[in-house]
Amino acid sequence: MSDILPKRLLAGHEKPTIRVSPLVLDAAALEVSAVYARLATGAEGLGAAQVAARLAEHGPNVLARDRRVTFPRLLWSAVLNPLVILLAILAIVSFSTGDPRAGSMMVLMVVLSVGLKLYQEAKADSAAAKLKAMISVNATVLRDGASREIPLAELVPGDVVQLAAGDMIPGDVRIVQAKDLFVTQGSLTGESFPVEKHAAAPVAATTAPLDLPTIAFLGTSVESGSASAVVVATGKDTYLGGMAQSISTQPPPTAFDRDISKFTWLLLRFMFVMVPAVFVINGFSKGNWVEAFFFAVAIAVGLTPEMLPMIVTVCLSKGAVAMGKKKVIVKRLNAIQNLGAMDVLCTDKTGTLTMDKVILERHCDVALRESDAVLALAYTNSHFQTGLKNVLDRAVLAHEETQAHARIPQMTKVDEIPFDFERRIMSVVVRTPEGMDLVISKGAPEAIFPRCSSSELDGARLPMDHAHIEELVREYERLSADGFRVLAIATKQVPPKGAVVHGTPYGKSDESELILQGYVAFFDPPKETCAAAIADLRGHGVAVKVITGDNDLVARKICKEVGLPVDAVLLGADVERMSDTELAEASEKVTLFARVSPAHKQRIIKALQSRGHTVGFMGDGINDAPGLHAADVGISVDTAVDIAKASADMILLEKSLRVLDEGVLEGRKVFANISKYVRMGASSNFGNMFSVLGASVFVPFLPMLPIQILSNNLLYDIGQTTIPTDSVDADQIQRPRPWNIKALTRFIVFIGPCSSVFDYTTYFVMLYLFGCWNVSTPAAAIHSASLFQTGWFVESLLTQTLIIHVIRTNKLPFVQSRASWPVLGMGLLIIAVGVGLPFFAAGRYLGFTQLPGRYWPLLALTITCYLALTQGVKMLLLRRGWI
Repeated sequence: MSDILPKRLLAGHEKPTIRVSPLVLDAAALEVSAVYARLATGAEGLGAAQVAARLAEHGPNVLARDRRVTFPRLLWSAVLNPLVILLAILAIVSFSTGDPRAGSMMVLMVVLSVGLKLYQEAKADSAAAKLKAMISVNATVLRDGASREIPLAELVPGDVVQLAAGDMIPGDVRIVQAKDLFVTQGSLTGESFPVEKHAAAPVAATTAPLDLPTIAFLGTSVESGSASAVVVATGKDTYLGGMAQSISTQPPPTAFDRDISKFTWLLLRFMFVMVPAVFVINGFSKGNWVEAFFFAVAIAVGLTPEMLPMIVTVCLSKGAVAMGKKKVIVKRLNAIQNLGAMDVLCTDKTGTLTMDKVILERHCDVALRESDAVLALAYTNSHFQTGLKNVLDRAVLAHEETQAHARIPQMTKVDEIPFDFERRIMSVVVRTPEGMDLVISKGAPEAIFPRCSSSELDGARLPMDHAHIEELVREYERLSADGFRVLAIATKQVPPKGAVVHGTPYGKSDESELILQGYVAFFDPPKETCAAAIADLRGHGVAVKVITGDNDLVARKICKEVGLPVDAVLLGADVERMSDTELAEASEKVTLFARVSPAHKQRIIKALQSRGHTVGFMGDGINDAPGLHAADVGISVDTAVDIAKASADMILLEKSLRVLDEGVLEGRKVFANISKYVRMGASSNFGNMFSVLGASVFVPFLPMLPIQILSNNLLYDIGQTTIPTDSVDADQIQRPRPWNIKALTRFIVFIGPCSSVFDYTTYFVMLYLFGCWNVSTPAAAIHSASLFQTGWFVESLLTQTLIIHVIRTNKLPFVQSRASWPVLGMGLLIIAVGVGLPFFAAGRYLGFTQLPGRYWPLLALTITCYLALTQGVKMLLLRRGWI
């Protein structure tokens, strides 16, 4: 695998921009003296003048600054919505053409929608974690030959830095001197174990950059040992800096954003057909073109679900509160719906599938039996080792109950033979209570075995060619293939040595003629809840894919243990060679991607998106930031690095797939409630427009005044504000439910005209039963128009309000599924307002008149038949799988 992008690939497909500086690669292949020469520096470090010049040339060693969204930007985001813009344009037209009542109603709608969205977004932004400067600690640097502590931001290329255990690597650096240096770079690669770094033997620049043994990268840290290094790249020129640059651009529209846009354009297409038709028909049939124009403008508003931005924001905000109670903090509201629509979850391995804690899994003798004696020897070695304990030592020392068996209080340390990357062995020498010196060596089996002359089992010596040893070798190979880190344990008992004049009494030559005792095996085990959580996600229609920088053997083992089938593995090198089309096809079939770079993670996510998937990505390391940025919903944890949290849409307070599964269900509830508003509003408005079109042809006056249409819409939309509180049927959250414009269009086309049928029956009742044909005198015409408009207004408002209960569920309303009490209460309130409005002064202001007593039983019959017809059509569409 290579993190560098070969030129031959640049023309094949879009390439990620995350790469290692060529200067870093050159430095990796140079001798130390040549590195100093190349960077115009020396072992004594830089002088003050050189530092000032380089700081001016390269800038401060920082990656990011605070990116908190300002109020003007939040306001612009709230206003820049197609529906809000359309409503604002219609309001301007109404004011400019002399209809201030209609214009004022539209302005009120805009203010309500934008104001609430702005309030909720501002709350969410203030609660979100801010991206702070990545570099906020000090580094030990040599300047003019003197050691000093300086802020990392002041570091420049050519500086010579001193590194010790616990230090953060302050830039992309070339190691020039090292002693037992181990670096933790899991934040870049996803690997659980630290890796060795050293200054020796320059390597070819074709080696994968993150595997270069002479280079350490910004964002990693020193696990143990010490070193001197020369800074090659700082700030944006580092590997991490390139990653920060890749996520600094505006994220692409999410699946939710894209589908809302499609829905808006669907309504606009309806409007471009219906509004001109209504205008022309009313102009010719009524002869009053000005009145026809205002009526057409009101129809345009009627086709617009003007409260959609507000309803969406309220639903998302309520979802954010509910998810917060389930340990999921939402940074970006739109991501809630994306989480519900997510059908593919890409996740890293370490800490998500695993405990992110290396434990001592096995301690066996040469016969592969669990052995407390072997554990005691390993414990003694780690206990007496000097310096910072690495993760393996800490895993051994966690077994404190072994102290007594190991006789630690009775032991005295005599000497230590430190680890180095050539031997791959670390030994301690202790004096036993019997007065003998005991050499205890641990190291890679391939390094320990050649130094052993025999093995020991139950107190008996066995030759190294014994069958037990052959079986031990096979076990080591099997464990290594399963992702375990295996260390062999060997000993040698010798008489105490006399005092030496120089140095220490024991050295590397004493690591010979050892007696093999057994081995210890370490592992980062899967979480206990992980398998069940993955099964739950699968049951809810979410496919889980693992994308890790760790090796494929470790990752394959973990996947197997948590119940993820791995038929094929795609490595980073494979991803590098593939075109976008090839990668998209392969990503559908592959569950595990291993040894991948951050740039590869981005490509994999985009490949899955190109196949129509809504993709979530869960990660917490620096190497996960580009993937979090590219995904439809980026998920991180509160313990993640700052750059990962800044790139994420959601932050889990507990790094658990179980918590995430609960969040998915909450996201689907949010989506279901948003869908209810869209389906109810669009289908009702669509049906009303057919009613208006027909009425415009044969009714001798406007079937409803523009202000009445706007009032009807406003009351209806106010009734919808309780939808975010509505309960959601279990079947609606069982599977991912992305926006389906085709299904929505079918719903509108079939359900909408149902209301038109009963609008037309209302027309004929008003015209023939209540005499609204009478326009023989101006007074009669005014009365007939007002009575007709009142009758249709009340019927339209009540049927729209009650049909909510049919459309909100796929079941039988009121019997198999009942709306929440706020929805029921608000519906009753809107019905009361609609029924009572003609009796009050506000109704007279809007042009209404009182309705005759015979109207009300006919209205009840109309509503009953309408609900029954709509339920029947809905069930037919469901049975045929059309919605």
